[in-house]
Amino acid sequence: MKLTRRNFLLSLAGGLVGINFTPLPWKLMDDIAIWTQNWPWVPVPERGRFHYENTVCTLCPGGCGIKVRKVDGVGGDRAVKIEGRTDYPINPLGICPVGMGGLQLLYDESLRFTGPMKRGGMRGAGDFVNISWEKGISILAEKIREIRAKGRPERIVAIDGSRKGSTCSLLIERLMKCIGSPNYIRISNMEDTYEIACKLMAGKSSPVSFDLENSDYILSFGCALIDGWGAAGRVINAWSMWHDFSVKERAKIVQIEGRASDTASKATEWVAIKPGTEAALALGIAHVIVKQGLYNKRFVENFCFGFKDWIGSDGQIHTGFKNILLKRYSPDRVSSITGVPKEKIISLAKEFAKAKRPVAIFGKDKGELPGSVFEYMSIMALNALVGSINRVGGLFIQNPLPLKDLGEPILDSISRQGLKKERLDGAGTEKAPFTHSIAEAISEKAEEIELLMIFSSNPLYTLPDTNALRKRFAKIPFIVTFSPFIDDTAMMADLALPDHMYLEKTEEVIWPTGLQYPFYGLSKPVVSPVYNTKHVGDVVIQIAKKIGGNVAKSFPWASFEDVVKYRVKGLYKAGGSVKYDPNKPIWEMIRKGDKPEKGYTSFSDMWQKIKNNGFWFDLPNLSRTSFNTPSGKFEFFSQNLFRHRNKTQAMGIKVKGDEAFMPHYESVELKVSGYELKMVPYGMINLSSSWIPSPPFVYKTIFDNQLLKEDSFVDINPKLAKALKLKQSDKVILSSPAGSIKVRVNITETVPPDCVYVPMGFGHTGYDEFIKGKGANPNEIMFGGKDPVSGHKVWWSTPVKIIKC
Repeated sequence: MKLTRRNFLLSLAGGLVGINFTPLPWKLMDDIAIWTQNWPWVPVPERGRFHYENTVCTLCPGGCGIKVRKVDGVGGDRAVKIEGRTDYPINPLGICPVGMGGLQLLYDESLRFTGPMKRGGMRGAGDFVNISWEKGISILAEKIREIRAKGRPERIVAIDGSRKGSTCSLLIERLMKCIGSPNYIRISNMEDTYEIACKLMAGKSSPVSFDLENSDYILSFGCALIDGWGAAGRVINAWSMWHDFSVKERAKIVQIEGRASDTASKATEWVAIKPGTEAALALGIAHVIVKQGLYNKRFVENFCFGFKDWIGSDGQIHTGFKNILLKRYSPDRVSSITGVPKEKIISLAKEFAKAKRPVAIFGKDKGELPGSVFEYMSIMALNALVGSINRVGGLFIQNPLPLKDLGEPILDSISRQGLKKERLDGAGTEKAPFTHSIAEAISEKAEEIELLMIFSSNPLYTLPDTNALRKRFAKIPFIVTFSPFIDDTAMMADLALPDHMYLEKTEEVIWPTGLQYPFYGLSKPVVSPVYNTKHVGDVVIQIAKKIGGNVAKSFPWASFEDVVKYRVKGLYKAGGSVKYDPNKPIWEMIRKGDKPEKGYTSFSDMWQKIKNNGFWFDLPNLSRTSFNTPSGKFEFFSQNLFRHRNKTQAMGIKVKGDEAFMPHYESVELKVSGYELKMVPYGMINLSSSWIPSPPFVYKTIFDNQLLKEDSFVDINPKLAKALKLKQSDKVILSSPAGSIKVRVNITETVPPDCVYVPMGFGHTGYDEFIKGKGANPNEIMFGGKDPVSGHKVWWSTPVKIIKC
């Protein structure tokens, strides 16, 4: 046959048809299936008996109960599936996508450190060589001794992302005190802002929680309720209750947010607002409630301070919160600030005040980032006005968990001198007197660090302006990571002393975010350690003993579990319960006033049941007379803040007079010429944006307008796209004064024309081939001012511009 173009195409087509009638394609499909089953992170169990073990998920602070399906094998048990529990108080059955995919994080050798290692090549290249645990701990202990011998213990810094108040966090902080360094620095989140706002208005450094299940009107100021906010399993279960058509009194959910997120789209009502103006809206709603006399007069008059004008001890007349509201936060003015129509402000106020059990909740997005103190105070004040503080269905302010205190460590002269030095991050100074830690500020003094230890965190991914931070980290003489993962920060480490993964160890859940009752969770190891790792708590104890002297004397415990058991004695003394009946959820007990059974007869019995079942809980104390403020009441005018009135200028509070010490609205936006748009980051429930990596399988749940091949997207309004002559999926450069990232464009009506929204969770430089290099990290170009009270970065208003590629 003559070889012409037509004959060639005919023969090619015939060949393709013929192949389908041969075993070849089916053989190839079978080979591909076998190949995929040999990926290192795909569990391949041997034949054996299936069984379950109960434990707690600690991939996020939510602390959902899980059961792990396992199969017996010659080499030991193999975990093959993770499911939710029905016998656990937090999450009746449901768990989030990241929690379901946790097994991939456990078995992926290319994702984890397989044992203690030291850097073998250029810093940042991820080239590590194996060493023994004895050598690794000795190297670190010797480094600490050397720096202490030079009289510079304050140059040792620890960055910790473990749960505040957990035994791990306390052991790390204790080690730093014994060494003599004041620079124990925590990764901040919305709970840090909760704590400051609660301290200023209620006098307590306590958890702020919300009785969502018993509320009939939820006014949500940007909380991503079904996108991972708080304890995700608990909130999603509450969401299903609110939408249960068989219930007579269904709750109304009003989502106040600039973007039509999943939560906003599925809420009863979405109120679009200019990002960063939530405090103004809360105060505008409060104005209407006060002006129309809809506030709870009994609560305000008997349990609140500073509502009306008052005379101080110096004889000076102070303006009350009522007059500030009426003079400065009319619906007309608030509408011009927020973009919310004044009619909507008035209707929201009336609905909220007239509801039987209303609650206003706060903490933007998933709650992984700190917020505005005055915004949180404004929304707390809104709850106070309607009497929802410590009332069923409202906002609860309680005491911390009654865990037993570890006592003060033994300090030597080097330690005492080092602890007198000022912190590198400026926390506790006149610029941030109420703040314990400002991780974002660490880059400003990175050149003063000689030894940096990283625990349960990935600052080179989660902190703002990561490119600049990476350059400064490169100059730190010695970096140690305790992460189980080869993450973005661990790539820069000189020494790796890897922790166990969550299914391999005992780990605590300290009162999940937003939960309305005191709760303590405890996970247990359900599989033997897959690799040569050690529990970070045990390693900290061993480091202390290796250093010797008073440092060693301050760590008398043999193991991490011994310390946990010692602290749990405080729960035993306080009472509470370790017995839970799924047919009597705790939120129902709160509403009905029922008391749970203790479920134990002695401390040893209680301890064993906590280890087996993974929880302890108690009913909340809803006393309205337990505020620890100077007035003994909930304070609209914060006397704790007033005591620092000489520092308001240093803190950056702009307003003058009495308003400076009350909830109020201050714009913290940075105006930069040439950067006329505002970038707002957002999280997704099916993608981790914290230090924990996303399991590879969750990428199969990402839409093509969120991640396409290696490119993630920025959401922009059609009007902005038209002005910039952009089409769907066009590649652009998103630029801020801090740098640039490359993204694609997703054109959507769900965002306002002057804002662009970028998802968090993409853009890693560490981990494995399935995670590294997928999309862009908005933290790289995060650029904003500081909150005037906390000193934390403002995450919601980075000025940006878009450049078409």
